[in-house]
Amino acid sequence: MPSLSSLSFVSSPLSPKLHNASIPLSFPRFNPQTRLGSLTLRFRNGALASTVTGIEVGEDLPADYGDWTPKADPSCRRRAGILLHPTSFRGPYGIGDLGSEAFRFIDWLHLAGCSVWQVLPLVPPDGEGSPYSGQDANCGNTLLISLEELVNDGLLTEQELPQPIDADSVNYSIVASIKDSLITKAAKRLLSSDGELRTQLEAFRRDRIISSWLEDSAYFAAIDDSLQTYSWYEWPEPLKNRHLAALEETYQSKKDFIDLFIAKQFLFQKQWQKIRNYAQLKGISIMGDMPIYVGYHSADVWANKKQFLLNRHGFPHLVSGVPPDAFSETGQLWGSPLYDWKAMEKDGFSWWLRRIRQAQNLYDEFRIDHFRGFAGYWAVPSEAKVAMVGRWKVGPRDSLFDAISRTIGKINIIAEDLGVITEDVVQLRKYIGAPGMAVLQFGFGSDAENPHLPHNHEPNQVVYTGTHDNDTIQGWWNNLEAWEKSNVLKYLSITEEDDISWALIQAALSSVAQNTIITMQDILGLGSSARMNIPATETGNWSWRVPSSMSFDHLETEAMRLRDMLSLYGRL
Repeated sequence: MPSLSSLSFVSSPLSPKLHNASIPLSFPRFNPQTRLGSLTLRFRNGALASTVTGIEVGEDLPADYGDWTPKADPSCRRRAGILLHPTSFRGPYGIGDLGSEAFRFIDWLHLAGCSVWQVLPLVPPDGEGSPYSGQDANCGNTLLISLEELVNDGLLTEQELPQPIDADSVNYSIVASIKDSLITKAAKRLLSSDGELRTQLEAFRRDRIISSWLEDSAYFAAIDDSLQTYSWYEWPEPLKNRHLAALEETYQSKKDFIDLFIAKQFLFQKQWQKIRNYAQLKGISIMGDMPIYVGYHSADVWANKKQFLLNRHGFPHLVSGVPPDAFSETGQLWGSPLYDWKAMEKDGFSWWLRRIRQAQNLYDEFRIDHFRGFAGYWAVPSEAKVAMVGRWKVGPRDSLFDAISRTIGKINIIAEDLGVITEDVVQLRKYIGAPGMAVLQFGFGSDAENPHLPHNHEPNQVVYTGTHDNDTIQGWWNNLEAWEKSNVLKYLSITEEDDISWALIQAALSSVAQNTIITMQDILGLGSSARMNIPATETGNWSWRVPSSMSFDHLETEAMRLRDMLSLYGRL
């Protein structure tokens, strides 16, 4: 049976080694911190190396020389955090929301010593609840709006709140039937009011970052509500191609809908910013998540057709996916339209700049899903039934990030660099200085060179026990083959009697990587039933919630256990 001490393993597809790209690279070396022959030392008391200029070799140094200890670089701080999407909070109406439970969770994070909260995309999900293939890249998911917070704002009364339901998982259609009408009622009352809240709404509508996408989203939703077609491709020609007269007619006939749509987005943004402000007060950075692609039936594509690879009728030439991998023998066919990167570059990447600014409006930092698509992306003919017939194509590479740097400045992103990672992906990530990712569950299926094993981690990295696409640690362990289990036990120096969830958590926290993210399911030691998503499957995902028996107010033991580990490994 294979073991980690063996040198003759075949690499697991879950943990591919880096391969040389066939396309030559021309990235400049990017290291502004150090230049040969120009080393500057900074000491705790602020003195520079010039302090000792003129002192000859062998002469006495100043009396306080022993106090000139190096300063820690704040950018190299070691951190830890928890991955938990707001839909997974406990709550009375079938879904987690942006109400009191979110604040209790932030308090728990603070108690545990964590400094990062990672969420999944906050966009409106698709019909199955996936936030990675929703209808809008910038809008918020209004099902996350807290009804209790609307009561606090005077937009609903306590008597109007629905009867609580006991739901261990999220059923999005049931949740919509409970909450949508009440959120609409609150939005109508907001629009008819004339107080401070209404003033804030008008400021929201005028905000330059918000207005750059909000109007298109509102018009798209209004037309979609009227026509109820499968996609905008089926809309009448004047609406499909955004003729001004047709849009003006839409505004006149759907003005109330458009105003309500904008008011609901305001309510989402207001509640989210309240949470973000509280997190900042507690020293918690919120890490968002940005899918690289957007859905075809979206305001993003409809309002920006020239930015996508569409034919003259508006239908995609090519769609997104990935080649065969560990999750699917035929690859994963995502079906999103691909960007026309040449057209985007001619336009100064304005669409991406708007999207990045909105992400900064929501998060302190954010992960870009499928980062490898910026170096080289898998393109599948739109008529194909499986992804394996696709081909690799050159991405925008450094030109996109140079445009972002010139226009926006420094952005705090994490590059999701899992899967088939070629050398150009590594070089692009290093060029922009973004940390990559390692996932411990991928580490034990091959040899000692596996990049996911802790001894191969690097400081500028985010290490996960598992992501939203992985099974929980306990579920992964229960389904692991005997030889791979043996590898885990040997590497971690544990026995089968030990708590595998906390053993892997400790391994992640002990890593040299500056950032460690742990799923809440693993803190709770839950099994496969708590898994958030199974890639390459379309149903039964995105519905997990924290069990009703587990309140953050009663998880002090777990918080203290985690805090002790964070202290041990310098992550407080």
